Amino acid sequence: MLRRRSDLPMNEDTLGRFLPWLIAFMVFLSALALAGMLILNDAVKRWDTGLNATVSVQVPPGANAREDEQRLGQVLAVLAAKPGVERYETLSKDRLFDLLKPWIGDTGQAQDLPIPMLIDVTVDRDADLDAQSLAKELQARVPGVSVDDHRVWLSQLVRLVTVIQVLAWAVLGLIALATIGTVVFTTRTGLAIHREAIEVLHLIGAQDAYIARQFAARALGLGLKGGFLGLALAVPTLAGIGYLALETGATMVPKPDLGVLKAMGFLFLPVAVALLAMLTARSTVMRNLKRMS
Repeated sequence: MLRRRSDLPMNEDTLGRFLPWLIAFMVFLSALALAGMLILNDAVKRWDTGLNATVSVQVPPGANAREDEQRLGQVLAVLAAKPGVERYETLSKDRLFDLLKPWIGDTGQAQDLPIPMLIDVTVDRDADLDAQSLAKELQARVPGVSVDDHRVWLSQLVRLVTVIQVLAWAVLGLIALATIGTVVFTTRTGLAIHREAIEVLHLIGAQDAYIARQFAARALGLGLKGGFLGLALAVPTLAGIGYLALETGATMVPKPDLGVLKAMGFLFLPVAVALLAMLTARSTVMRNLKRMS
């Protein structure tokens, strides 16, 4: 990296050596918070697409297989005549046992369990279909039928994710404030250390903007150094979290999917922090030099 010529002995400022590590820590936390927001946002979009128009109907089993067919037929007849129902599919017993296998295990006696029949219903998003009225209508034909509207708990889940995203933005804001405070403290310390050299520069005609540019250039260089160091630490951390998420095999666990634009956003993160450090250092120097003059 090319270094700008400096009339101030910046390398003698020992506090500046800690600035890259502090910025690296800030960028590391920012990358984790940003990745969490992106993954949650993608998960909410996927859930909204796949579950917002889905209703599950549970039909309790009867005394025998013939009664099961009659009860199921009555429920399907109601669904077929119901406005707003686009599609319905009865899940087979094998599919139900596959879904229940993580809880009941793979045993031969599981076939004897009184498992209710499950119907996956897809409704029109724009249709005014009330799950409670549908449940009452089905219960009038077949007692014990229950209807689970996925939009109810999905809206609660989206509300929770929204709160988490707001907290993540708040964390990013606090990190930005902490970065600004750190740069201000470091810059003021540098001004105090180099006060005599700054006075000499003023005597030979140096302007405040010239001196501020030297502090700003150093803050930019240290910010870039620390920013990319923090990003280098965040990449393996996020890769490890993504690997663990994929290993779970759960369909509801958000899978990390970072495209080109998102990857460029992460690369811009240390640059943004470095620019913030540069602007903060320049404004701090200009403000303090006006007080000194």
